[in-house]
Amino acid sequence: MKKFQLLFVAVLCFGCIRAQLYIKNVTVADVVRQKMIPSQTVVINNGIITTVKSSKQVRIPKNAQIVNGEGKFLIPGMTDSHIHFFQSGGLYTRPDAFDLRKQVPYEKEISWGHDHMEELLQYYLKAGITSVIDPGATYQFLRLRDSLRKKESLPSVYMSGPLITTYEPEVFKNLGKNEPFRLSLTVEQAKKMVQEQLPYRPDFIKIWYIVLGDAQQKEEQARKLEPVIKAAIDEAHKNNLKVAVHATERFTAETAVLNGADYLVHNIENEILGKAFVALLKSRKVIVCPTLTVMDNYYDTYAQKKQYTTYDLENSHPESIGSMYDLKHLEQTSDSALIKKYKTRFNSAQIQSYASKTDSIRRINLKMLAEGGVTIAAGTDAGNIGTQHAASFLDELLAMKETGMTNWQILESATINPAKILNKETRYGSIDEGKAADLVMLNANPVDNLKNLTDINTVFKNGQPFDPAKIIKITPEILVQQQLNAYNARNIDAFLEPYAEDVELYTFPNTLLSKGKEAMRKTYETMFSKYPDLHCEIKQRILNRTSIIDKESVSGVRPGQKIEATAIYEFKDDKISKVYFLQ
Repeated sequence: MKKFQLLFVAVLCFGCIRAQLYIKNVTVADVVRQKMIPSQTVVINNGIITTVKSSKQVRIPKNAQIVNGEGKFLIPGMTDSHIHFFQSGGLYTRPDAFDLRKQVPYEKEISWGHDHMEELLQYYLKAGITSVIDPGATYQFLRLRDSLRKKESLPSVYMSGPLITTYEPEVFKNLGKNEPFRLSLTVEQAKKMVQEQLPYRPDFIKIWYIVLGDAQQKEEQARKLEPVIKAAIDEAHKNNLKVAVHATERFTAETAVLNGADYLVHNIENEILGKAFVALLKSRKVIVCPTLTVMDNYYDTYAQKKQYTTYDLENSHPESIGSMYDLKHLEQTSDSALIKKYKTRFNSAQIQSYASKTDSIRRINLKMLAEGGVTIAAGTDAGNIGTQHAASFLDELLAMKETGMTNWQILESATINPAKILNKETRYGSIDEGKAADLVMLNANPVDNLKNLTDINTVFKNGQPFDPAKIIKITPEILVQQQLNAYNARNIDAFLEPYAEDVELYTFPNTLLSKGKEAMRKTYETMFSKYPDLHCEIKQRILNRTSIIDKESVSGVRPGQKIEATAIYEFKDDKISKVYFLQ
């Protein structure tokens, strides 16, 4: 028996050693003390950081798993503190704002969100985002959150239930467990809405504090609704749940904070803040998420001038970002009058002036809040029209940089500060012993340049290392949709990325048009330059085992005419290897 016990202990010890992972000779970003510490070795055991020491002080066993961090920079996994899974980021996701339900029924959007939540989480992980906070979901998404939590290779998801709201858009009513809003206009309703969520175990409660009318009417309505807001906050706190509040006016935000709000999910945009309000937020330890870019994405979409970068096109879900280019051909549908009306309105001097003013207020206020010692958590409001899941995070951080925040402050806002929203800063958010090994190893220093946050070598989730290039399964449909999106954006680099270096283009059946990516670059660079209104609409897509067939309608080449064609795509080694064109 004694021999058996010794053998059992030996096997356990051997298993523990094999479970360890060593990231050696890496520069560690200490986001709490705002300094880079070179030549460190980080030891991970069963998903937890157990050691962070100088490499000279750490002895690595022979059979240990080692990741060479020499010349690399290790930061905590990042968190997008404001996203919505019930919204895709695509054109059809908010029918209360842009009603295109004649083109795509809202029920289809609901199904798409459920079917693709896991994929969207993979895009977040690829971007180095190891946690997301969703302030405003549905009961169905809370259930989906629970099932996906079992998969340790996905980012952590912290989610509220439906938004307890003082205004509910008509299009979201009567959706049952898919309803993202719950109207509460009395104290009793507010308490009931909190209690209704408890069986679904939300991570926190969210209030959508909406008031309508002119400035005076809004303030009067805010005061009238104060007991409702207080009741919801008190009921949440009674059940040990923090409260996030959407309040973009100073007076609604102040009312919410004075009644116990913990987290403001937007910045104030109606007036420049005074020192007293900043001091109030700091004294109450309220965390603020500035969301600088989301409204511009709406306005630019409506005005049909939204431009996505190569990074956006390659790192967003291709289906959701692809829908953004539908406006070109939807101008020929029954919704053409609505689309043209939006385009004219949001290109007007009046709207441009308003957008510029509110942008300026948001940015000035963020600078004041940061300088005043208020805790800032970076978040995008991803899922709203034009704000793509995962890829939009970089744009948000760069916008924060433009306000005057330092790169260290921004890195804090993307790592340790979001962990404070739900009192989880002892569990993740910095590279310290005892915390979850959610980490990102970069090839370049992000403190030198925030764009280095996209130069990812390895992502670690619960101690598991992932090659970012292999996190998302590349399918033929993804490749074809990516090149279509880039074609419509006339972005040559993103367009060529899905193609093999030796790609061959043919006129069906066997007339060779060109061979090699460089030849293709010359052809399409000329085309993109010559035809600024070039646009391709897919009329039908047929998926086969070895190929994809797209029936296309191309406009922008001949005035008032469309070119009807068919393209057949073949694949090899996760790239498009051959294309056959039929006209």
